[in-house]
Amino acid sequence: MRKLSIRKAGAACLAALTALAVLTGCGDSGEASKDGKTEMVLNEVAHSIFYAPMYVAIEEGYFAEAGIELTLVTGFGADKTMTAVLTGEADIGFMGSESTIYTYAGGTEDYVVNFAQLTQRAGNFLVSREPIEDFTWDMVKGRDVLGGRAGGMPEMVFEYILEKNGIDPATDVSIDQSIDFGSTAAAFSGGQGDFTVVRDVLLHH
Repeated sequence: MRKLSIRKAGAACLAALTALAVLTGCGDSGEASKDGKTEMVLNEVAHSIFYAPMYVAIEEGYFAEAGIELTLVTGFGADKTMTAVLTGEADIGFMGSESTIYTYAGGTEDYVVNFAQLTQRAGNFLVSREPIEDFTWDMVKGRDVLGGRAGGMPEMVFEYILEKNGIDPATDVSIDQSIDFGSTAAAFSGGQGDFTVVRDVLLHH
């Protein structure tokens, strides 16, 4: 049995960083409920305003109209969402594509397959500790940045943007990759880093 993987739903996002995100699901999963609908569990990597179209579809009953009784669960991390799919706890995973690549490269026979691209941009923002007017990317040179988990989509996209602007992520910037992306906002609020990569999170200093 080969499991499947989908890209996250979202409207046009005003974001500085561009990324691709994916959902993952199991091909022959789902059980019939008492009312005849197919029961499905969808595990989302994070609960985000950028996934609003999916939440609207759930609330407006679009899944129910299609004969699907959907249960939404938040995994709080692509690794956790992928584990839920691989172990059968979830029928569909809603995450970035990196976990699909890692599990396939690791030799997993029952690997997931990305089957839909629902966004072309990610809601990632680079936030500075001090106010900056007329920001340019060279301002991050020599500074400490909370980038998120090594190998995670936000961190990889951030490095891609740096390289596109002539900045070497390995030598020009000190990127802290030891903090999970979901915890970078709290770490930054606590005083760590000159900049941080965040997703739809409001920071108060």
